[in-house]
Amino acid sequence: MTWDSASLAARVLHVAGQDLGGMWLRARPSPARDTLLAALPSGIRVHPAISDEALLGGPDIAATLAAGRLVTRPGLLETHAVLTLSMADRCTPGLAARLGRALDAGGKTLIAVDEGEDDATPPTALTERLGLFVTLDGVCLSDLSPISPVDEKVHDLYAKAILPDPVRDAIVAASVGLGIVSFRGPLAACCCARAIAAVDGRDCVTEADAAAACQLTLAHRATTLPEDEAPENQPPPDPPPDQQSQDSGTEGTERLVEATRMALPRGLLASLVAARSKGATQGTAGARKMGGPRGRPLPPRPGRPSAGRIDLFATLRATAPWQTIRRASHHNDPRPVLIEPADLHLKRHDTRTERLIIFVVDASGSSAMARMSEAKGAIESLLSQAYASRDHVALISFKGDGAAVTVPPTRSLVQAKRRLAGLTGGGGTPLAAALVEASHLTEAARRKGQTPTLVLLTDGRANIALDKTANRARAAADAEQVARKLRQAGVPTLVINTGTRPSPTLRPLASLLGGTYLALPYGAQDRLRAELT
Repeated sequence: MTWDSASLAARVLHVAGQDLGGMWLRARPSPARDTLLAALPSGIRVHPAISDEALLGGPDIAATLAAGRLVTRPGLLETHAVLTLSMADRCTPGLAARLGRALDAGGKTLIAVDEGEDDATPPTALTERLGLFVTLDGVCLSDLSPISPVDEKVHDLYAKAILPDPVRDAIVAASVGLGIVSFRGPLAACCCARAIAAVDGRDCVTEADAAAACQLTLAHRATTLPEDEAPENQPPPDPPPDQQSQDSGTEGTERLVEATRMALPRGLLASLVAARSKGATQGTAGARKMGGPRGRPLPPRPGRPSAGRIDLFATLRATAPWQTIRRASHHNDPRPVLIEPADLHLKRHDTRTERLIIFVVDASGSSAMARMSEAKGAIESLLSQAYASRDHVALISFKGDGAAVTVPPTRSLVQAKRRLAGLTGGGGTPLAAALVEASHLTEAARRKGQTPTLVLLTDGRANIALDKTANRARAAADAEQVARKLRQAGVPTLVINTGTRPSPTLRPLASLLGGTYLALPYGAQDRLRAELT
């Protein structure tokens, strides 16, 4: 997307922000993003961890107790028409539902600012209600130019703007061609086209206005883009006269689809579709637990004191509306605040346990002579992904007649890479011993409250049994026995075949572990990272 398109979106938001719902701005921190944000409608900034009381309002405890009657305090949704949601990619489904309900009621404009990292996106329930989509990828400092303010008479032109039926039909057909199943897409495009015409000083929408509107409103909703057709050797025959008008409409639709295609950076559509299929924003991959003394605060819930810690403010909010009634029936009660057991609310936190990724690396002679360097490259890629996710990592290497923990659980990427670089190969393949060592690490991790994940890199040619004898059949049987125990323990596992020729025993071993099997020649970095998350 160009800076001119982003500037146009800013002006459109001033004209039709409440009709469009708002804007989804996907951009990393940069001068371009700061300039665009400064030109957008000003409003209150909202953080993804905002409480329901601050957003929706509720009882004012101090004023209620002082007045002896219920006194409420309005929330941000009631007092502000424009809200800017920072770090929108971390927005929770609950917050998205509350903001979406406010947008559906009308009269609100939301600017969702997404950092644009990896494939993490705001919840679809929220982005579906934001009419405009702007991405600043590829916009340089030299591209920036001042964004002119919107004249007051533009609002009158927008209210009187006419959308011709052929243009409207082309927008609807383009939405269908882009795989958009919701009516919000074409409705937003029609509204945006009228606003663009008004900004340009006209009261009638043209096809150029519709093309610009499709770029701003349909790009983030598209689920598919039609592929370009291959040119034919001979030109197609002329259409019959009764089909000329239909073909003209088809050409208009194709132009709108092509305009939308050009608005998306390469690869962005795939990441958006992948994010929709996952249904939620990516986060730390540890197990999620509702409760505990630490973590992101959640709305309190009624409960008994024996089940957790009492939330004093939530309890006072619950009991404040009933003080007048209770005081009338308890004249002689000396307590300043009459609290009943049903008023008690408990604190809750959303806690994600830390994840420990255990890399089990085959350093035996067969693996070292084959693809040791490629295996190290794959491990470094996975280590970088683990570091970005703030995971702990551990490294187990096995060769000769045993296995050893080369890198104990740590968050130091430098230490793990240094030990990995110094890893040498040679000797037998004690695969069963490596799995036993991994089992010990997973048990220790769970005792510390961590969630273990196992990544096994080997060529699968086990030839050293648990009793350290060179017996290939017994070594395979021992490895299968330990694999069954790991599967019963529920340890997520990724098995990567590092051999030059796929081993016939490694895929069944991955099935016994209940994990995913990848062969290193086909284990591209994108797929390795996807399996790790």
